[in-house]
Amino acid sequence: MTDRTAADPPDAPTARPAGAAPRPSRLPWGWLAAGVVAVILAAVAGLAFGPVRLNPWAVFLELLDQLPGVAVRSGLTEREAAIVTELRLPRVCLGLLVGAMLAIAGGTYQGIFRNPLADPYLLGVAAGAGLGATAAIAGRNAFGDLPAIGGAGTPALVPLAAFVGALVAVGLTYGLGAAGGRARTPTTLILAGVAVASFLTAGQTFIQQKYVDTIREVYSWIMGRLATTGWHDVLLLLPYVVVAAIVILPLARQLDVMSVGDEEAAALGAHPARTRYLLIIVASLGAAAAVSVSGLIGFVGIIVPHTVRLLAGSGYRVILPLSLLFGAAFLCLADLAARTLDAPNEIPIGVVTAFFGAPFFIVVLRTARRVTG
Repeated sequence: MTDRTAADPPDAPTARPAGAAPRPSRLPWGWLAAGVVAVILAAVAGLAFGPVRLNPWAVFLELLDQLPGVAVRSGLTEREAAIVTELRLPRVCLGLLVGAMLAIAGGTYQGIFRNPLADPYLLGVAAGAGLGATAAIAGRNAFGDLPAIGGAGTPALVPLAAFVGALVAVGLTYGLGAAGGRARTPTTLILAGVAVASFLTAGQTFIQQKYVDTIREVYSWIMGRLATTGWHDVLLLLPYVVVAAIVILPLARQLDVMSVGDEEAAALGAHPARTRYLLIIVASLGAAAAVSVSGLIGFVGIIVPHTVRLLAGSGYRVILPLSLLFGAAFLCLADLAARTLDAPNEIPIGVVTAFFGAPFFIVVLRTARRVTG
């Protein structure tokens, strides 16, 4: 029997389930290129298709024409160009950012808790955001008419309340996880998250029952939406996504080391507790920001990282950057489906991600069972 020692290099091979994809030490360039292409194709499709169908190549040229120092003729009329740049482009960019943030947060949570089914809402982010948004919508009369952001006319207080509620939920989970002098372990944090989420969901249900006239609007927000008529939401979310990526991606190697266990990771020179808390804070902050502008969109943080793990490799130096790219493409295409499947009506994007995500997730699980069996 051989034991890992402190002298072993951090990239020494570790045991993995039979049939699982190997942990490549570096991100395969082929998969990185595929992720970039997926984002470009999804963005062009989101800009080209809708109630007004445009030529995808002309749309691509119009995007190039928007770049500084680039001048090309797309062939679009002035009206068509305005549809692309003023109406659809902000929404597509918002979808890319929300999808990227939810996916990389999901991959991060899965690495922290060593559970491929963990998602960005694990520590109560969804429940806290839902309670905050519900309270803001129900209290609209008390606060007066506030400026609207987004095509749905959501009061400006709602994203702020959702963001604060999500952060409060994570803070309560973090505090409860160490109640009674216990150490904050992945297990105690998960249990604390379940308790906090249940409590906050009960509070949300109470408010909805007390103010029944707000149920429809609250329900619409909970199902998720990317309705926006300008760049406000995009500019609001962009700094969180950038900061999260800057912090999380360099720590992917630490997650790979931590996957062997805290004691062995510490022996290899890692700092499991410090890394775990930093990643929880950053991923939760980014997820809270995404939820505040998009509502509760499920499955992105589970489906995308898990699929990347099965197809490209199980190392987090592969999972996290590819989740960022493919998560952006996935949600952009889901929003396109939400806008076009029942046109001129719009399906809540949370319904679309659940409709396509749940069956796909079942297929992924069955495939994984056959491979590992």
